[in-house]
Amino acid sequence: MPLTDTTIRNLKPESKTKRYSDSGGLYLEVSPKGGKWWRLKYRYQGKEKRLALGVYPDVSLKEARDGRDDAKKLLRNNIDPSEHKKAQKATQQDQTENGFETIALEWYNKFKSSWSESHAKRVLAGLKNNVFPYIGHRPISKITAPELLAVLRRLEDREALETAHRTKQKCGQVFRYAVATGRAERDPSQDLKGALPPTRVRSHPSPKTPNEIAGLLRAIDGYTGTVETRCALRLLPLVFVRPGELRHAEWSEIDLEKQEWRIPADKMKMRETHIVPLSEQAMDIIGELQLITGHGKYLFPSVRTRSRPMSENTINAALRRLGYTKEQMTAHGFRSIASTLLNEQGWNRDWIKRQLAHAERDNVRAAYNYAQHLDGRKKMMQA
Repeated sequence: MPLTDTTIRNLKPESKTKRYSDSGGLYLEVSPKGGKWWRLKYRYQGKEKRLALGVYPDVSLKEARDGRDDAKKLLRNNIDPSEHKKAQKATQQDQTENGFETIALEWYNKFKSSWSESHAKRVLAGLKNNVFPYIGHRPISKITAPELLAVLRRLEDREALETAHRTKQKCGQVFRYAVATGRAERDPSQDLKGALPPTRVRSHPSPKTPNEIAGLLRAIDGYTGTVETRCALRLLPLVFVRPGELRHAEWSEIDLEKQEWRIPADKMKMRETHIVPLSEQAMDIIGELQLITGHGKYLFPSVRTRSRPMSENTINAALRRLGYTKEQMTAHGFRSIASTLLNEQGWNRDWIKRQLAHAERDNVRAAYNYAQHLDGRKKMMQA
């Protein structure tokens, strides 16, 4: 006679395990300790087998019968329900242990220490927002090029083409890490060359004419915020490093006698040591700043705690306060100004390139070239 919920609830444990039949091979097994287990007895290729269907009351009578019916459908298709269940469990384990998200996070945690803090945050946010929701659960070895392209197309459709290209690049790094660690055979992102439209190279917004640049410098001289921010605004056009490199400048990196700022490789975008010759005007600003922050670690500490550098938004916020919109000027724009003016004035292009710390394609040469053209660069920086 088929079981009912009332019957099941009233079943009491006995001294030995006892079975109570329902129908179609389904039965409830009650242990001496009171546990109630759903089982299905079936035959496959002439052998009697058992399939566990869960524990009552977590799995109700109706759910147990649904599980029995699903198993019967598999048997009609000559599929062993027990083997099918093992395969499903293996797939779930594969998704958990070898899923794209799991491996991407492993890759991220392994390499983030070699990136700047802001870059690491951007990489993680990009993966979480643009990739994980769509293929994060997929076993990395089974992700195809068209599947990855569908993820990138979402960004292209949002007119975020640059983000799409960066996302493709980062996914490629994750795939290659998976190949190197034996969890994938190849990188499908390599099959997507030419699948996305090229991006248009855009320079950072900045004033273009001498009169516009002069107006910017006069506005900076009139800045009425904190002394540290005013010094940062005045120093940036004299050294034209990346804003993050300026924010993280430490007093231990400044050689007052040689009038040099030597930035360690781990702080540079291209991971190369970089020497910044300091003009007399830059030294005057640093001397003014030394009276205020020289006893601490950073030239430009945070207003909240001296143990951390200035916020990455400080300089851009100061430019907005001076009346410059993000379409007119950014902290990064000082590099564009320097490149334009120095080239127009006829300075040696190799000096300019080295002072802007642009990439050296030969990594061995790059390791020894940080002092290249230093005498000429000192003259150029003073000019």
